[in-house]
Amino acid sequence: MTQTRPIRVILADDHAVVRKGIREFLEEEGDITILAEAGDGNSALSLIQDHAPDVAVLDIQMPGPSGIEVTRALRAAGSLVAILILTAYDDDPYIMAGIQAGANGYVLKSASPDEIIRAVRAVHEGQSAVDPSVAAKLMAYVAAQRSVPPTLTAEPLTDRELEVLALVAKGLTNRAIGHQLGISDRTVQGHLANIYGKMGASSRTEAVMAAVKLGWIGV
Repeated sequence: MTQTRPIRVILADDHAVVRKGIREFLEEEGDITILAEAGDGNSALSLIQDHAPDVAVLDIQMPGPSGIEVTRALRAAGSLVAILILTAYDDDPYIMAGIQAGANGYVLKSASPDEIIRAVRAVHEGQSAVDPSVAAKLMAYVAAQRSVPPTLTAEPLTDRELEVLALVAKGLTNRAIGHQLGISDRTVQGHLANIYGKMGASSRTEAVMAAVKLGWIGV
């Protein structure tokens, strides 16, 4: 490596053991240094704003704002920090929400240390870094977008259904949606079933994609 200074990283994950393991194999490389660690979304956001790191490595599910919400907040504030989502979640809504929020990379925790190291270096250099299985899902998503008829129509959703779908687009789980709206997981699932029926969708990704095209929700 011909780097003048180490890649400066903020690492955010709510599991201390996970942070310790990631920190150790990143710093063993010599060209990467961890400036600080965060165990929740609010701390991650504050540390990134205070330290202005080169790269932020964020888990998705953390206490407080999720990694996706932290990403969205940073981009809204004009931050140019390279953001790498490092998570166990490979579900379509999480992937799409993370990329749409402005993440530069999306890698699964099942990746090898070498793959994660390469991803940190890649996003630092302005490249994208996407897990192979995630890349396949992104390609399928793009293909599905192209296949949606331009004259797409759907039965209007209720205000509550729109609220649920907007939170789905942010990558929230049924439990998180229920907590935010003050309803049960089962009720959230019921709303999703109604949404799918009205929109002719078979998955969260299809429903979100159609709603964006119809102008019902933003991304």
